[in-house]
Amino acid sequence: MIEIKIPTVGESITEVTLLKWIKVNNEYVNQDEIIAELESEKATFEVTAEKAGILSTLVLEGDSLKVGDIMAQIDEKAVKPIDTSSDSKNEKIHLQENKINIKELQPIVDVKTSPVAAAIIADKKLDSTKFIPSGPQGKILKEDVLAALNKSKHSDKTELNARTEKQEKMSSLRKTISRRLVEAKNTTAMLTTFNEVNMKHVMEIRNQYKDKFKETHGVGLGFMSFFVKASCYALKEWPTVNAYINGDNIIYHDYCDISIAVSTPRGLTVPVIRNAESLSMAEIEKNVAALANKARENKLTMNELQGGTFTITNGGVFGSLLSTPIINAPQSAILGMHKIEERPIAKNGQVVVKPMMYLALSYDHRIIDGRESVSFLVRVKELLENPEQLFIGVDPVKALLEL
Repeated sequence: MIEIKIPTVGESITEVTLLKWIKVNNEYVNQDEIIAELESEKATFEVTAEKAGILSTLVLEGDSLKVGDIMAQIDEKAVKPIDTSSDSKNEKIHLQENKINIKELQPIVDVKTSPVAAAIIADKKLDSTKFIPSGPQGKILKEDVLAALNKSKHSDKTELNARTEKQEKMSSLRKTISRRLVEAKNTTAMLTTFNEVNMKHVMEIRNQYKDKFKETHGVGLGFMSFFVKASCYALKEWPTVNAYINGDNIIYHDYCDISIAVSTPRGLTVPVIRNAESLSMAEIEKNVAALANKARENKLTMNELQGGTFTITNGGVFGSLLSTPIINAPQSAILGMHKIEERPIAKNGQVVVKPMMYLALSYDHRIIDGRESVSFLVRVKELLENPEQLFIGVDPVKALLEL
């Protein structure tokens, strides 16, 4: 009997949650076949069968397990069951050859309905065998169908008014999110500064080139690539925003590993785009799309979730107009994007309506001063309102004049 134990998935991870059994108890499994999915505090991963044989599951879905715990056993001496699917197929062929109608071997339910009742049943796609007939010779009348529908509506209203509670155990991922958010609030001197950006030029570029961009690069042109590009240039100019505290030291980075917050049904994950400062717009968009898809399918690897020097989160996709994002420790800053909304602003002494977005930068005041945080956000705003600067990171005229 082979024991399947919870594998080691990371140095700091001691507990995982069994998400689901891919194979069921007493099922025959082949060697290296996936039998279960586990969730750690950082990612999900699959467990495979070490040997072929009959699987015996020892734990339940949703159980919290320690690394090294036995989750299943495999009887490698068990004989593989014979596949009877071909026999079933041959039996159907035999019946057809002998001109036997298979339907004749099954009971036929003869349900009588009035024309009006039949029309309602067909329109609502109802099961005619579920109604209680009141007509002669067991015929279903219009009144029977309407009474059943009225009873169903009443039942739905009762269900809506019910005061029920449900207790559900927190997943390892949700517990980790909770712990890390509380730690960030309690261990950093977090402060948030705000600004707003006129998204008109970015939106014009996107609308003008999105079809050609998709045709050329095979990926859509979103807003995230503009923000990642702008953030990378601003991080180079204000390196403290891209640093973090480690004990009594400050760790600076000459690269930008940008964490992108992605919401999934089981919670928030923050995969990382490595060396974003060296990527093109298309490469950034491809990375964002790939990581977001893997996050929603629970296929992110540990390497894709570790590290990160700066985080960008977009609450605007859910309609958020303004928020104060929480720092993704041990990083020192996080940029919050929000909903683009047309608002009146003053320009050249005139009130005009522009598509505006509020930006929020939450930062650790222990390492980042107000001057640096505000200047960083102003630089991001400048780059987004003048997106032609995103090509080289500076004003083309100033670059030409070497100013």
